[in-house]
Parts: sequence; C-alpha cells; structure tokens
Amino acid sequence: MPALTTCLFFNRNAVEAAQFYASSLPDSRINSIAKTEADTPFMKAGDVLSVSFEMMGQPFVAINGGPEFPFTEAVSFQVLCADQAEVDHYWEKLVEGGGEYSQCGWLRDRFGLSWQVIPREMTDYLEGPDPAGCARAMEAMLKMSKLDVDALRRAYEGVPTPR
Repeated sequence: MPALTTCLFFNRNAVEAAQFYASSLPDSRINSIAKTEADTPFMKAGDVLSVSFEMMGQPFVAINGGPEFPFTEAVSFQVLCADQAEVDHYWEKLVEGGGEYSQCGWLRDRFGLSWQVIPREMTDYLEGPDPAGCARAMEAMLKMSKLDVDALRRAYEGVPTPR
C-alpha cells in the first residue's frame, strides 16, 4: 500500500460508490472489500466495513460510515481532460444517477463528492504569461457551468466569439 491513501467516508453506500467510480473513470477498479467479523454497535457481522479501490490509478479507501460527515466543496477532485470531448464525457458521466452541475467546471456526484472537470490547458489560461489574457479567461470561465475549451482559448487570446 502507498504511504498516502485517501479515505472517503460514505453513508453506508461505499460499495455502490466504488463501483460507480470504477465503471466511470479509466484506470479504476475495486481491489478488495472488507467485512466486519462480528456485530458492532453500528454494523452486523458480515456487513461491508470498507472498500479498497483505485480511481485513475490513485488509491482510495471507502468506509461505510454514516451521515455524520457529509462531503463538502472544501475537498474536490480534478479531472484533467485532453479536449472538449473528454470534458463533455466526464461532465455527463459524473452526474449520472442524481449528481448536480455547478459553475466554473465544478459538479457534485450523487454521493456528494465535488469534481472539477477541466481542460489540461486551464492552468495556461489562468496563470499564463499574459495577465490580460488570464483576466479575460477568468471572466469567461466565471460565466460557464461546463467549461467550453474553445471559448476559454479565444478569451485568453483575445479573439472575438464567432456569432
């Protein structure tokens, strides 16, 4: 096991969440499922305690906790996309089954996790060598829900939007 693994606390649906992520993201899979050996104050013997899985090659553990600790936007995952087709794909895939769209490339999946679905070149547009271009790209992004890669590029470059 790596020295650092992210542990996510789910409301008794850790297996469902891990299956969703494993089927939605490349290089993702469930590695193991741990069950309780005996009854506890919160679980019965044989209930799933945790799921070890990978999302996009990164290790995670999902714990079947409860509703006491819901996810917030204070923690989010970034999916860096090669092009608009990838942005569109993950934007739709990650909200399947009850997620919700937000703004500036953010969304929340049905389990409450926040995601940023962004083009790889986003850093160039927001932190590039042209301060005026960065300001235009930021202004354009703030008006978007799902990010439009071409519109962000045009804003950074100062190219008018075609009508």
